[in-house]
Amino acid sequence: MFFLVIRGETCRGNCGEVLEQCSCQETCLSLLNCCSDFIQSCVQVSPHTSSMLGGRALKILGLDLHPDEHLVCRFKGEIEREGFIDKEGCAYCVSPLLFETGWIPFEVSTDGINFDRSGEYLSVRPSKADPTFKVTLVNATRWQNYGTANIAGQLTMTWNRSAIEAEKVNIELWGYREVNKSTAAGTSSLEAELSFLYSLGRNLSNTGVFSFTPEPKENFSAWELGNIRITASSTADGERDAQGLWDGGHVLVWHLEQTFKDDSSAWAQNKCLQWDAVEEKLPDFLNELIDCPCTLAQARADTGRFHTDYSCDIKTGSVCTYHPGSVHCVRGIQASPLHGSGQQCCYDGAGALVLTGDSAGGSTPDRAHDWGAPPYREPPRVPGYSHWLYDVMSFHYCCLWSDLCHIYFKHRPSSGCHNYKPPQAGVVLGNLHFVTFDGLNFTFNGKGEYYLVWSPDGELSVQARTEQVKLKNGTLVETTQLSSLAMQENSSDVVEVRLIDEHLQVLRNHKILPLFEQRWMDLHGVFVFAPCPHNVTVMFSSGVGVEVRLYGGTMVATVLLPAKFFNHTQGLLGMMNFDPSDDLMTQLGDVISADASPEEIFTFGAGWNISKTSSLFTYDTKYLVDSYYVPPSHDTAFVPAYSLPERPDDPLVAGMLLMCKGEGAQFCRYDTLITGSLAVGNSTLMAYQSYQARMEALQPVVSCGWLAPPRNGKKNGTHYLQGDTLSFICNDGYILYSSAERTCMEDGTWTGKQPYCIIEDNVGFILGAVGSFSALVTMGIMIKLQNRKQSSHLFAVLAEKHKSNESHLLI
Repeated sequence: MFFLVIRGETCRGNCGEVLEQCSCQETCLSLLNCCSDFIQSCVQVSPHTSSMLGGRALKILGLDLHPDEHLVCRFKGEIEREGFIDKEGCAYCVSPLLFETGWIPFEVSTDGINFDRSGEYLSVRPSKADPTFKVTLVNATRWQNYGTANIAGQLTMTWNRSAIEAEKVNIELWGYREVNKSTAAGTSSLEAELSFLYSLGRNLSNTGVFSFTPEPKENFSAWELGNIRITASSTADGERDAQGLWDGGHVLVWHLEQTFKDDSSAWAQNKCLQWDAVEEKLPDFLNELIDCPCTLAQARADTGRFHTDYSCDIKTGSVCTYHPGSVHCVRGIQASPLHGSGQQCCYDGAGALVLTGDSAGGSTPDRAHDWGAPPYREPPRVPGYSHWLYDVMSFHYCCLWSDLCHIYFKHRPSSGCHNYKPPQAGVVLGNLHFVTFDGLNFTFNGKGEYYLVWSPDGELSVQARTEQVKLKNGTLVETTQLSSLAMQENSSDVVEVRLIDEHLQVLRNHKILPLFEQRWMDLHGVFVFAPCPHNVTVMFSSGVGVEVRLYGGTMVATVLLPAKFFNHTQGLLGMMNFDPSDDLMTQLGDVISADASPEEIFTFGAGWNISKTSSLFTYDTKYLVDSYYVPPSHDTAFVPAYSLPERPDDPLVAGMLLMCKGEGAQFCRYDTLITGSLAVGNSTLMAYQSYQARMEALQPVVSCGWLAPPRNGKKNGTHYLQGDTLSFICNDGYILYSSAERTCMEDGTWTGKQPYCIIEDNVGFILGAVGSFSALVTMGIMIKLQNRKQSSHLFAVLAEKHKSNESHLLI
């Protein structure tokens, strides 16, 4: 690519900046205003991702050196590692172990003194690393349960042999743990540790497959979590940050001591009891967590706060190993602020929330969020590993390898959904139609850059760029559509999603994100999920979600706001306060009527144009500079078609009237007529119907909360929403006292009273004494004692459930 270089200023130490005479921002390549040393100073790498365990060679593009030169790479300003130069002069940095995810800055030195070149790469969880550069455990379930009943024999692993450029390889086992280490001040703190344990094989042929028969390793049985690493045979045992391939991490059950293999259940019970004792001393984290959505529909629609748990996904067959009986689970996207904990919510085939009080497959919170939590590097915030140590290993001990699951659920009870509040959604679709957070519909066809959502204190800004619609034959028509969305919350990274050649392109801080290697990206203060080129979701720390979809080649943007933004938003999507009458509020605070004319609404919309100083957009082409950066943010010369005639003799009209029906019909008809295309009108209608379906899914529901079965009895029913009814029966030899049925009411309370199961003989004695004051006193005492017994024996009942089928009580 040929580009203009401007001399006099340098990009050394200035990458990402725009200088007085030239630019060190990546946009300079297309704007032809780069400083002369931009490519040499602001380096790019390929590939751009690595497992956070390190070991991947990152080729520095545009840096050609002599093979004898010295190359040093410095990561995060503190970790220095030797790079290498191949025989063609290409320079490489090998990613180090970091225990964190996200974009990692690094610097490069060719003289050992001056680190005057800089770049960045994306660090990901080992389980999300590029499969081409990952060790695969064949039949992972067998690996995870090796040594338990009827699981023995050989274990097998595979890898891409071309990913290791060597004829011979070493296969190593590394262990992970979190240990207390003393500081110079005399205090102690938890630190993450990944250590080489031993070799499974050395100087093996690089065939891409290896099988072995595990043997107990008494000296290493304390290491219960770890990874396989494969390196070239020239690598020394346990050499840190060497080029190599890692697996995604797993329980090292296959090398545990002989006592485990002799009696895995007894071994696991002991481990579960040890875990129970430790948990009793740890701080409570449950009250920090967001409540689960009450229904599966809510959980899948609330994409700003919840994301599919890939271990239990309805789209991939609902293989829910850790949640039997559930068909789909989601995880709370954000970790809790104080303890870095996570929420997990699971649902049954009827779409109801499954609780651990009823099922071993119920929703379980996590002391450590599976995806980690900023600043990541210290326990219990280490992505993946902390979660496995605190929440998954204990599940193996208590639930999978022994029958002490009630102990696990004592510390990991479902939170329920009593306090869950769905988000409000606003949408922009078609040419160019708006539905506010409070449900007001209007059309605004301005051309320029505008605020969709803006909070007065600057906490949140979502900006929309619109462009004039061009038909496939090149004809411009008097209407507009979305072409880009830019957004930021507080000091987060700026994320922009824009339409390029019929697909969506995502930018972070004015730099294009390469989404072909990773669909999910951890950014600063924000996450991005792009499962395909037509679908992007942006999720901020507050729970705000912004979804961008393509319908028939047209951008549709949906903004989801949690309750904290109530009465705290302005812009084209209005003030979120359940009152549509004030949604057409200008920047000056004046409100125009919802019955205003199209011309008045156009004037209102134009008033929400952004200032140049507040713009979050990227201007990286001459067209964008000339069309949006230089001129005013609202194009006053563009006048849209406010309405269009529907001529009976127009053949397009007949098809349009058949197609454009129901809510959203007016949008469908306008877009069909302005573009002369039924396909365009149909895309607008489908987008509106998708919005309607989301709003229906997000409708609030009333939960009355979980009810326990009576001691010595059973409960029929596990659904706890408004209108649901539970019934209760007693075991043989017991009589039910109080309510046999209870129904969840609109105010969130249950009808009736807590039922009790009382021994028949006692009831007969009491009934025989009816009319006697002492009998009434006795009845009251017995009920009180029965209630006290139920409370004091709560966990004893849980144990009974796992030993017999007489009770359905779980916690």
